[in-house]
Amino acid sequence: MTDDTTIRFSRLRQIHSSVWALGVVSLLMDFSSEMIHALLPIYLVSSMGASMAQVGVIEGVAEATASIVKIFSGAVSDWFGNRKLLAILGYGLAAATKPMFPLAPNVGWVTAARFIDRVGKGIRGAPRDALVADVTPPELRGAAFGLRQSLDTVGAFLGPAVAILVMWATVDDFRAVFWVACIPAILAVAVLALGVREPEETRPARPARFPLHWDELKGLGGDFWLVVAVSTAFSLARFSEAFLILKAQSVGLPNALAPLVLVAMNVVYAGASYPAGVFSDRGDRIKPLVAGLVLLIVADAVLAYAEAQPLVWIGVALWGLHMGLTQGLFAALVADTAPGGLRGTAFGVFNLTSGLALLAASFAAGKLWDLYGPGATFAAGAGFAGLALAALLLSARLLRR
Repeated sequence: MTDDTTIRFSRLRQIHSSVWALGVVSLLMDFSSEMIHALLPIYLVSSMGASMAQVGVIEGVAEATASIVKIFSGAVSDWFGNRKLLAILGYGLAAATKPMFPLAPNVGWVTAARFIDRVGKGIRGAPRDALVADVTPPELRGAAFGLRQSLDTVGAFLGPAVAILVMWATVDDFRAVFWVACIPAILAVAVLALGVREPEETRPARPARFPLHWDELKGLGGDFWLVVAVSTAFSLARFSEAFLILKAQSVGLPNALAPLVLVAMNVVYAGASYPAGVFSDRGDRIKPLVAGLVLLIVADAVLAYAEAQPLVWIGVALWGLHMGLTQGLFAALVADTAPGGLRGTAFGVFNLTSGLALLAASFAAGKLWDLYGPGATFAAGAGFAGLALAALLLSARLLRR
């Protein structure tokens, strides 16, 4: 066994049990959600008669709602000092919406279910990440966030994979898939309630006023706002993974196998997240971020010019590797730079800005696709990634302090 492997396993033993439990919760809920989301656009169009414009509005409103709610839930978790209760509320709302999908008689019901589900996601995200930071010492933050991200992403590839199997076994019964998705959602809430502890000794002091006050936001500090600026540039360079599926379909992938794109991407993503976090705990979170952006540029270049499925799969794998090298590390940087009593607010601000930037990038990517085709979309992504890389390199010295 190599020294690196030994270090990784020793770090796993040191990570707080609540971080492990939160990782399992993320795995189960993503398992449930991705079973539904991998098929929902096709279900809306083919079974409910929705237009592509309606699908776009439903998804856009849902994701924007999640981004906006995150900033308020993070601030509330700082103000009241109970992050676990908010996480239970968020995951509980998401679990409660799952039966609405198979029971929905029309597009309006599905829209309501997606909206409530994303409200739940918005409520749970920032308090959950702040809780990971609260129970984890600084020297283990990269490993802890990398582990949680890896487990989350395992759920993200298991969900579409199981959805394909259930569709095959039930002869394309969408509602059967949606009912099966209810099971891991319920288990996620149970694991959260029973397996996560919020120790009093690691709970940060409550801020002097509600954290969304301007004076409190200024107290987050320049280093934190620099992390937000760099992460926003990252998000502008990375649009929705839906465009990976569309690219694969454009070179001949059958519709029934479309979820395999997300399976492949998330397998690589899950495998890279924890090792990247462990590496960053050695004192340098910047090198994996630089490597991740370089990989994103290469992935976009491959996908821009790919005319055959093998090249598309290479681009998808590179995309997943870039995600594994970057997403958990940004969470660790937020934890490194934000004051303890404002961590929930910090994660809320971070998620809001990143989410809105991703929405803008996805809108622009769709427009470019409609006007000029997939090559233009991925070429523009590579250009934005190059600008983000320049911003990161210019900021590297400050972020390493």
